[in-house]
Amino acid sequence: MQKDTSSIQLSAPEIFSFSECLWYLDRNYDESTYQLEGNGIVKLLQLNNSSVLIRISSENKHLQVEALQPAVLSAMEWQTVQAYVAEWFDLARNIAPFYGLLQKSPDYAFLARQYRGLRLMGIPDLFECLCWSIIGQQINLSFAYRLKRRLVEACGSGISWNGTVYYAFPAPAQLLQLSMEKLQSFQLSRSKAAYLLEVSRLFDAGEISKTALAGLEPEQMFKRLTAIRGVGEWTANYTLMKSMKVQSSVPYGDAGLQNAWKKIHNLAAKPSREELVKGLEPYRGWEAYLVFYLWRSLS
Repeated sequence: MQKDTSSIQLSAPEIFSFSECLWYLDRNYDESTYQLEGNGIVKLLQLNNSSVLIRISSENKHLQVEALQPAVLSAMEWQTVQAYVAEWFDLARNIAPFYGLLQKSPDYAFLARQYRGLRLMGIPDLFECLCWSIIGQQINLSFAYRLKRRLVEACGSGISWNGTVYYAFPAPAQLLQLSMEKLQSFQLSRSKAAYLLEVSRLFDAGEISKTALAGLEPEQMFKRLTAIRGVGEWTANYTLMKSMKVQSSVPYGDAGLQNAWKKIHNLAAKPSREELVKGLEPYRGWEAYLVFYLWRSLS
């Protein structure tokens, strides 16, 4: 990689659809940490002590990543950006085996056809993912996104470019600057405000980190997360699925998963946990991807 360049290209995997990934990122919710502009995504990234505004688009089976502000990045900065984008879009994973399983199923073959190239869009920052999971507990997505925006705009870093302010999700130390009362003024419940402050404290103190969690087996990851106050089974599994990319993680009890399962299998009632466990068995190692595609089928 050249030093001090304004853009880079990332090779897309064989089974990849930028438009499908854009669909997921643009579901008519009030997202505050990136913006879709034209056929691209503009996102503010925090690189150690600096902020970088990038634009991601697709060109000739490649992802084009352009630096907007600053307009030129060093090789080291580009390495960090490249790693983030690759993880966000799950570019390194070969999903052909998953498609092979889908195509054998009368119920799920349509998922491979209709949504071909959709990747499991992640949330690379573990702290952000865990906070987002807590914010979204037991409320609808529209309201969750409103709460997230209030939090992000209150203490997240922002950068102005072409008359628009772009925000990054706050770091633990930034969130800790907010009081319980301030968090509750955003319409967060008292318990969620307390959970967010506790998670922020743990990350800020180095008691939990993505690097440390990555060194554990999935069961140990789950136990470590659920030991945190306010982090239950759904929150832990969602976080492991979206940030740690643990393919065996399933957010049982998730309304979207239950509704999609009920619809596809033409059930009179929502499936039980036992039904889901049994139904997911043939997709061992790809459970998280199947859940993600089932969510997609609800559109």
